[in-house]
Amino acid sequence: MEISEAYNQIKNEISEDVTLICVSKTRQIHEIKEAYAAGARDFGENKVQELMEKHDSLEEDIKWHFIGHLQRNKVKHIVGKVYLIHSLDSIRLLQEIEKQYGAQDKIASVLIQVNIGKENAKTGIAAHDIDSLIQACEECNNIKVKGLMATIPIGNAEECRIYFNQMKSMFDNLKTFKYKNVTMEFLSLGMSGDFEIALKAGSNMIRLGEKIFGERDYNKLEG
Repeated sequence: MEISEAYNQIKNEISEDVTLICVSKTRQIHEIKEAYAAGARDFGENKVQELMEKHDSLEEDIKWHFIGHLQRNKVKHIVGKVYLIHSLDSIRLLQEIEKQYGAQDKIASVLIQVNIGKENAKTGIAAHDIDSLIQACEECNNIKVKGLMATIPIGNAEECRIYFNQMKSMFDNLKTFKYKNVTMEFLSLGMSGDFEIALKAGSNMIRLGEKIFGERDYNKLEG
C-alpha cells in the first residue's frame, strides 16, 4: 500500500479529535514528503540529531513530536524545533528543559511519560511518583504539561486493554484537579499494533510508524 493511501485510510477510520502522529524515525525524506502531501502534519522522531536534520530539511508547518528518551545534554538542540515533547520522565529532565527553554525565552509543551508496565528496560516515571513531578512542574516558568504518554508492555489484546484503561483512569483523575502549568489535553497511547485498542480506551493521540510507512529498514536513513 502506498504511504498516502495508508495515511488516508487511517485518517478516515479515526475521529477528528484524534491526533495521528506519523512516526518517521529512520524514514527517508521522500517518504515523509509523501505523507505530508497526503495531509500529514504531525511527525514523530526519537533521536535528536535525526529530528534536527529533518526539521531543517522539510516544510516549516510540520509539527515535530519528540517521542524517544530525551537525554539532558541534548535538550538545548531541540528548543524551538519541537511542537511536543512526549517523554518528560524525571525532575532532573524537567529542570534541564526549564533551563534551556528559559534561556531562549520559549515555552516547552510536554507530556509526562509513565512507565505503566513497571518495565526495567523502559523509561518513564513510576505512577506513584507523578504527584511530585507535577508539583515541580507548577514551579516552572517555561514548561506547560499537556497530558500523559505511555508505551505499554507487549501483550495480548486483553493485557493491552488493562494498561490503556489504567492510563485513561490516571488521565481522567488528573483532569479533575487544577494545577499551575498542567492540563490534561493529550493522552498519547497506541502504536501500529495496538492503536485500535488504545482508541477504544480513550486515547486521543496515536503514534503510527509501520502502519503508515510499511516495515522499517534500519539500514536506510537519509538526512
